[in-house]
Amino acid sequence: MSATQAPAGPLRTPAGLPRLPRLPRQTLLPRQRAEEQSERKQQALAVGAFLLSAQFPGQGHAEALDRTVSTTVAAELAGLDSVWLAEHHFVPYGTCPSATTLAALLLGRTRQIRVGTAVSVLPTQHPVALGEQAALLHLTSGGRFTLGVGRGGPWIDLDVFDAGLEAFEHGFPESLDLLLRWLRSSRVGAEGARYRFPEVPVVPRATETPTPQRFADTLAEGHDGRRVGGGPPVIVACTSLGSVRLAAQRGLPMLLGMHADDEEKAGMVAAYRAAALEAGRTPDQVERVEAQHVSAGVAQVEDGSATAARRRLLRTMPGFFQYGLAAHRTVDGRERRMRDPQAYTELLCDLHPVGTARTCADRLAATAERTGIRRFALLVEGSGDREATLENVRRLGGEVLPQLS
Repeated sequence: MSATQAPAGPLRTPAGLPRLPRLPRQTLLPRQRAEEQSERKQQALAVGAFLLSAQFPGQGHAEALDRTVSTTVAAELAGLDSVWLAEHHFVPYGTCPSATTLAALLLGRTRQIRVGTAVSVLPTQHPVALGEQAALLHLTSGGRFTLGVGRGGPWIDLDVFDAGLEAFEHGFPESLDLLLRWLRSSRVGAEGARYRFPEVPVVPRATETPTPQRFADTLAEGHDGRRVGGGPPVIVACTSLGSVRLAAQRGLPMLLGMHADDEEKAGMVAAYRAAALEAGRTPDQVERVEAQHVSAGVAQVEDGSATAARRRLLRTMPGFFQYGLAAHRTVDGRERRMRDPQAYTELLCDLHPVGTARTCADRLAATAERTGIRRFALLVEGSGDREATLENVRRLGGEVLPQLS
């Protein structure tokens, strides 16, 4: 998820928490669907961990990756719904260059929790190769894998992997459509602007029902106890109305970035609904997909007061942002605007569950109420410390989640 676009700051209360603005009346569901909306609000929220594999100043790559592996195991033990893995190249902002490879390891280390990519960057890899990896993970994990995809940024990666700026600026729809055909078909050929090849068989086919995972002492069939067929879920990182429309037209849920406030996310959900209905999808179809939208954020749970958690993140995250984001290099030398690290950390603390367990639960419930999004991917490694991250995950699962059920 890009952290280089500067969002508008939130309104604040005297206590320092964001005051949630009124949403436009037109973003509400029609009256005849109010009963269905009320029932949906009673469903429990699904809370997962978002892991950058961030290299904080003074740390090595192995230390950052080890923290991700340990945090995933802890997240499963804490009862979190999922972990979401970021993918970056050549920068300390994230040390994982292949989210699918790391997902394979983590699916083998766990038994129930879902593992997703947030995101696999499509312009720098072949959609068929990514589709093959996704099918493999889906079929061998008992259906616990989710493929998140995105456009990425105009970074030097495009040059290194011989993709070119065109792939970033205009090639994402073609890549996404080819990927979806690969995940949903038995034979695929391509006659596009970027990809052309004769029809070939799809092996392995993601549409087959996954075999339940077998362990030495138990049998696992997926995070919810059911076998999952029809291919892995696919979700699209959306940072603009163009990407919102693209996801809606394909019937795919959105992953919305941690820089956006509740009002902005609610507006994107409303735009998604309008685009999906315009594309010919029924209200029931739209509502089923909307239930799978994911909101990215930050979580830090501390005792005492909301200021304790805030102080912890303000000690570590500005330095990390300065170190990690400054390393990004554009492919064509274009000027890029970097957020002020201190102000960005303050913004994230304002927008997301940072504080006591009660404060965090209230913040998540408020976001769900305002946006309609009930699934979360929360950055839990903001302290930069392995043990503090594991404790944060334990408290998120043990103290925050029970207040949301």
